[in-house]
Parts: sequence; structure tokens; C-alpha cells
Amino acid sequence: MRHALLAFSLIALLSPLAAPAETRLPESAAEISLSFAPVVRSAAPAVVNIYATRVVEQRVSPFAADPFFDQLFRDFGRRQPRVQNSLGSGVIVSGDGIVVSNYHVVGQADAIRVVLNDRREYEAEVMLADQDSDLAVLKLKEARDLPHLGLRDSDGVEVGELVLAIGNPFGVGQTVSQGIVSGLARSGLSIDGGRGYFIQTDAAINPGNSGGALVDTAGRLVGINTAILTQSGGSNGIGFAIPANLVRSFLAQAEAGEAHFQRPWAGVNGQAVDASMAEAMGLERPEGVVLTELDPESPFRAAGLRAGDVVVALEGQRTDSPQEVIFRLSSLGIGARATVSYLRDGETREAEIALVVAPDKPPRETVALRETVLAGLTVERLNPAVRAELNLPLTLEGVVVRASEATAAQTGLRPGDILLEINGRRIERPRDVERAAQERVRWWQIDVLRDGKPLRLRFRL
Repeated sequence: MRHALLAFSLIALLSPLAAPAETRLPESAAEISLSFAPVVRSAAPAVVNIYATRVVEQRVSPFAADPFFDQLFRDFGRRQPRVQNSLGSGVIVSGDGIVVSNYHVVGQADAIRVVLNDRREYEAEVMLADQDSDLAVLKLKEARDLPHLGLRDSDGVEVGELVLAIGNPFGVGQTVSQGIVSGLARSGLSIDGGRGYFIQTDAAINPGNSGGALVDTAGRLVGINTAILTQSGGSNGIGFAIPANLVRSFLAQAEAGEAHFQRPWAGVNGQAVDASMAEAMGLERPEGVVLTELDPESPFRAAGLRAGDVVVALEGQRTDSPQEVIFRLSSLGIGARATVSYLRDGETREAEIALVVAPDKPPRETVALRETVLAGLTVERLNPAVRAELNLPLTLEGVVVRASEATAAQTGLRPGDILLEINGRRIERPRDVERAAQERVRWWQIDVLRDGKPLRLRFRL
């Protein structure tokens, strides 16, 4: 019987009387959804090409052709301006010309030109940019009634969903690639100096796609394409996009007139719970972020949390890494309140925290030195706001260098240095630096903490 059925199947397939395949246009919404053409037709006009230029000074050495002398005299020679060009993509998110792209595409540009799908061109200026999140918001000059994309709630995105990546890879022109959402909550990745939280996709993303759109099958913006994981420079099917919910928070602050992105301040240190930690704490499985330190002004401390508590969710969304906590807070925005779920002694608890900026107290007491040995030095007292601005450890105290120019720069001091002692005098407040700089001595000794390591600077007047 089995052989008879197989023979019948072969006859049906090979028979010249079999009806030819019918070619026809899709007639229903279900049939249309089998093609991405309607989605592309709707979304592609809102994805733009971005051409950014930046003028930098480059030292021109007469020894450039000689590797030995070029290294020996690397600081010798005149400075000459050089133009750097970058190519990327962007997404129009409002009809009056608000565009979202990556910081590494436009963040430090002197001039930005945006070209639409229909070849219209606009000059653009940066409204808001943040290197840590690798996001930038642009405003197109004299633009109106432009095609734009709506933002989807990225917390509802699931692994396995079909998505399209739209951008301008390698400068060849607008291109669409199709794939799925391969993973969520990808964190701990370092992208151009910033660390973030990403949606992973296997839709091909290549150089030039940065800042382009990752859209779902309804044409809604899921995320901003940002980076690829590659050893060859081309796409290997592992691409990353910044979730739309963080983009939404950026847009709200840009439209409110903020010049810098304001993140809600947690005021805590923590680490992801691994298997060994979960076993030691009696947890059923590794989950959440265990708090190791809390600033006295931390909103988590004000809500009743303490060191040893395990934060497992914010507003019902899981938090399994410090980057996820930062992402959730950033997406919620300043001024709101959020419910935090945490574990203590094996019991699940909840508390409500206020989403606020890092407090600027005690006062930072900024001091700028002039007409002293350390002329050109600007220092501030460390407080929660200063530590947040400079990404310094939570418990670090003392005085930090905010600017080092003129004579101060020649001593070797750099922005971010923590001043410990000057000529044996302990530095605890900015005024201590001012008094120490007025000393009349020939040999100087400055002890600093740089990148967490002690360093001693010596010089003679």
C-alpha cells in the first residue's frame, strides 16, 4: 500500500496534465502579510541617510616616513586641520523633522546633512546627544509634513518576531534586510565608549546601518540599529538595536529643551546574581541584581531597601543585570515613580521609588585657579551629581579635577584626577587646592588617584 501511495504521488507531480501554478495578486490582509513590500513602502520613506563632518587638528610631523624618529618626535610638528566624514542612517519620528540616530554618527559633528528617500536634503542640528546610550536627537531645519514612524512598546517584543532593518549600508543606498528578533536584554556590551542594553537580531546590519530603523511587520519602530558583533567587519547575523522605549524617553527630554540626557539616579552599586551566589543566598535560581552599596541619598534606600537585597524587577519588568536596571530607570524618565520588586530573606517584597536626578549636595564648591602655579585648573567637590556626571565610583570622596588647561595642564594633571595631596597637604575641599597653589616652593609634588590607581606628579619651577 505504501508503494502504491508513493507511485501515485510521483505520478501527480510528474503528470503533464497537472495544473500550472497560478500567478495572482494577494487579495486579503492575510495574504498581503506574506510579503514585506507593504511594510517597506510604509516605513522606508522615514529612514534617512546622514552625512556628518567634523574638523579635527592633526599634528603633521616631518619624520612621518621614518618609524623610529616619528615615534621619538611624535609631539613635534605643526598642527593642521583635517576633515573627518562619517556616514550613517537615521529615523524620522515626527512630521516636523525630529530624527533619531546614533551618537557615534553625529555626536561630535560640526555639520550634518540629512538626505531623505525621495532625495530631499536638509541641514540638521543636534538637539540632544548622549554617548553612554549612543543616541542622538536631531532637528531638520525648515522641515514639515515629513513621513515618520510611530514607536512600538519595545517591552512587548518577543524572541522570534519578524523584523526588518532599514538603512544605508556601506553607502550603497537605502537597503532592507529581513530577520527575526534573536534575543532580548543583551547587556554588558561596550559600544563606542558607552555600555547599554540591546535587542539582538539576525537581520543583516552593516557599517552605514548605524542609526537606521529596526521595524516590525506593522511598520512600527522597534529599535535603532547600533552595532554588529563581527571579526571581519561585515554582518555575521548578530546585530544590536537600542529599544524604542529608551528612544521615547530621549524624545521627551529633547522636546522639553534638555541639552543633556538626564537619567534617574539609582545611587546603588550591585552585581548580577550568578549560580553560586543564588545557592549561598538560598534562592531557587539565579535572578536579579544584589545591592552591595547604597548612597545615603539613594531613592532605593529612602524606599527601605538595603545592602543584600536582590532587585528582580522594575515596574514588572525583569532586571537581571546592572545595565537592565539603568535601562529601566532611563526608559521611565525623571519625575515618575516606579514599583521595585526585590527579595529579602527569601521573601518577595515591593516598594515605590522616586525617579530623580542625582542630588547636587553637599554643594560642589567649584573653584577655578588663576595667576598661580596651577593656573587653568578647575576643581570640584565630589557629591552624587558630580560622581554621576563623571561615572565615578559611588563611595569616592574628595576633590576632582574638572578642567586642566594652561599651566595646570603642563604639570600632568588631567580631568577626572582625584586630588589626594599637594606638597604633603591633604586635599579634602576645593579651597584646600586654592591654598596649596599659593605656596612659594620650587619643588612640587601632587598625589592623585587616576583610573583607580595612585599616581605621583613631580615638577620643579
